[in-house]
Amino acid sequence: MFDYTNRVVVITGASSGLGSQMAKGFASQHANLVLLARREERLVALANELTKEYGVKVLTLKCDVTSTENVNACAKKTEEEFGKVDVLVNCAGASKNNGVLNMSDEEWDWTMDIDLKSVFLVTRAFANIMKKHNYGRIINIASMYGLVGNTAMDTVAYHTSKGGVVNFTRAVAAELAKYGITCNAICPGYFETELTHDTLVTDSFTAYMKATVPLGRYGHEGELNSAALFLGATESSYVTGVILPVDGGYTCV
Repeated sequence: MFDYTNRVVVITGASSGLGSQMAKGFASQHANLVLLARREERLVALANELTKEYGVKVLTLKCDVTSTENVNACAKKTEEEFGKVDVLVNCAGASKNNGVLNMSDEEWDWTMDIDLKSVFLVTRAFANIMKKHNYGRIINIASMYGLVGNTAMDTVAYHTSKGGVVNFTRAVAAELAKYGITCNAICPGYFETELTHDTLVTDSFTAYMKATVPLGRYGHEGELNSAALFLGATESSYVTGVILPVDGGYTCV
């Protein structure tokens, strides 16, 4: 079960963080990969690592996921190279953190473009390839902050964009089911990446996690992979429209 041999998995935001972690997870199950991000040199380094360790084929494409032209060009190159797309993981994202009273228009628009509009653009482009084969698995990486508010930091645009991804997932699941395409979302909690490590290991945030996360800690590298592999699997053909928190229990209390 969950063998990805001869499957093609596209991952956005693959140059670092959760995207690169999931790339390793899919490669370990023998998937061929298409890795998209803006930092091409990071993609190439990751591709070389995965090819050497797992023997899989990896296509790297520099892509600005907020650009319709860039996204459509990457979809075209992917189809030319592999002829199909089996799994799409929308992982690219970032945010300008501020509260509703002080957030600027620029901060709001920037966050919406990269966290929500990009999911639409990428899904539209690659789902049209999936439709031709009457098969596909779309996995959107939202956030537990798309399900709840928080008292740790003011980040209203991020909450809003990720909430949009959650219901975008449900809408796409309903719309594309007739084409054999499923669409699900993962809502990660606090995960260790190169961008979050310095914050997560502080005494104040460690105390906050112990008070708010039932498992009492942040997620470690690789702990999101099993959820992605499950949702992307051929065997998960009757799972669609699901919003799956992987958050140590944060949203259950």
